Amino acid sequence: MTENSPDTATPCPAAKLQGLAPIVDDDSECLILGSMPGNESLRLGRYYAHPRNGFWPILGKIYGFAADGPYPHLVDALRLHRIAVWDVVGRCQRDGSLDSAIDVGSLETNDLPGLLRAHPRIRHVYFNGSFAEKVYRLRIGFEATDDPPSFQRLPSTSPAYASVPLESKRRVWASALLAHRPAMATT
Repeated sequence: MTENSPDTATPCPAAKLQGLAPIVDDDSECLILGSMPGNESLRLGRYYAHPRNGFWPILGKIYGFAADGPYPHLVDALRLHRIAVWDVVGRCQRDGSLDSAIDVGSLETNDLPGLLRAHPRIRHVYFNGSFAEKVYRLRIGFEATDDPPSFQRLPSTSPAYASVPLESKRRVWASALLAHRPAMATT
């Protein structure tokens, strides 16, 4: 997948899209940051709704929940395991669902420093792919809070990033996520 660079704008006639609200609560200890929900996720109001996205199968395998369950059960499973989810991009223009289609000139980031200040138990931030990490680094910065958490990029769960098999992605994700809460594992 060729990713758009977050520091160069490309023309895009699409209407500005609004991302989803975060999944987070006072018990959250880690935050998974995507770039911007795809069209199917925005249409359904659900994170990682594309049927070929590996996010739910990967986390379901790591934590032992049914990845094909009802969305409220998936969200409950994240909360049980103290995982928050949001996106770096809050609003943007994009023609299609791919990160490479985002008009970076229209990009507005979510208030991630505010989220981290409001939820100080979050000590680990994982980027779901390189575009989310690049936008965070260039537009927000890793030292945006007084006591920054750890940051780590993980392989994208997007079906557009198919060069890495799902099982290989799951191993990398499991290694990262279970390092901070190994007692919660089922893998």
